[in-house]
Amino acid sequence: MSKVAIIGCETYHYGTVKAAVERGIALLGGVDIFAKRGERILLKPNLLSASPPERCVTTHPSLFKAVAEIFIAGGARVSYGDSPAIGSTAGAAKKAGLQAVAEELNIECADFKTGVDIFFEGGRQNRKFVIAKGVLNSDGVVSLPKLKTHGLEKFTGCVKNQFGCIPGVLKGEYHVKLPDAWDFGKMLVDLNRFISPRLYIMDGIEAMEGNGPRSGRPRRMNMLLFSSDPVALDATVLRLIGLNPEYVPTIKFGSEFGAGTHNEEEIELVGDTCDDFKIPDFDIDRTPAATRAEGGFARFIGNRLVSKPVIVEEQCVTCGICVKMCPANPKAVNWFDGDTSRPPTYNYDTCIRCYCCQEVCPEGAITLKAPVIRKLLGSLIG
Repeated sequence: MSKVAIIGCETYHYGTVKAAVERGIALLGGVDIFAKRGERILLKPNLLSASPPERCVTTHPSLFKAVAEIFIAGGARVSYGDSPAIGSTAGAAKKAGLQAVAEELNIECADFKTGVDIFFEGGRQNRKFVIAKGVLNSDGVVSLPKLKTHGLEKFTGCVKNQFGCIPGVLKGEYHVKLPDAWDFGKMLVDLNRFISPRLYIMDGIEAMEGNGPRSGRPRRMNMLLFSSDPVALDATVLRLIGLNPEYVPTIKFGSEFGAGTHNEEEIELVGDTCDDFKIPDFDIDRTPAATRAEGGFARFIGNRLVSKPVIVEEQCVTCGICVKMCPANPKAVNWFDGDTSRPPTYNYDTCIRCYCCQEVCPEGAITLKAPVIRKLLGSLIG
């Protein structure tokens, strides 16, 4: 039986957050269950980009501070780190407010630049990874995901948070090799199984709905969630927002690969009443994650079923980040005739639908447009 603690928390006021975190960890058995005195514990927040806390892109500094203080008080040697989609760990941490907390508590920023090749014998799909040295130098990881929507995987929570343990631009290579959302989800599950964080604490006080994981809208959910089972925690959140866990690759394969369980009868909910946190109108695509067909006619049909990224020209500031981050070769989004004064354009024939462009756009100028036939099929699926 997997235990998930749901703790109501209506503000990021530090005292309130600290009390909520203490309660949540206590319901799972206490900090001593997750770290012995003297162990090196890495805190892995979501630092997708250099964004301020109020944007709800990153893990909030109040949660980061509360967790750090509790583990330090328990005798652990705490460090932190993540590999943002763009920019440096230090730059993202500074903007997100985590660097100031780290300096106050004398927490070291772990090495997330240096990658180390590893072989994961237990991998079901992926057995080779390049993992940040800071992760491998720790005795254990505590994952601090942010509750957000995601273009490719539909939802980014506990399981997907470990993708930031792959350094920098190497993450783009996985999108090229695994353009299908379901195959990409299998990779994320294998990665999570290798890193195997000891504890997951999800920041759901203010979540992100809509055009996530960077350009959506903040949505107050007033809760923190705790578990040692990432699949059970993610599946619990999906039920709260009305999305079938079977439609999300990281949850479906997380359960199948033994990373946890998404079955309600195998999850024990503790803490506050689950029904108090249900948001049935949470803005998220409730159809199954799309499968991208490969080759010839199959790709032709597939590209007319899978959502495509579209630039909203009046919002575009021609920064070129989408062009820089596109992992396709040749690039699927690029400057028209080299003109950087106008918004870039797409070549959908080479687009692998990884949505890296949409994920990193700092202006929210890239949205995902579902084809008409996909919308019709979605309404039939329910």
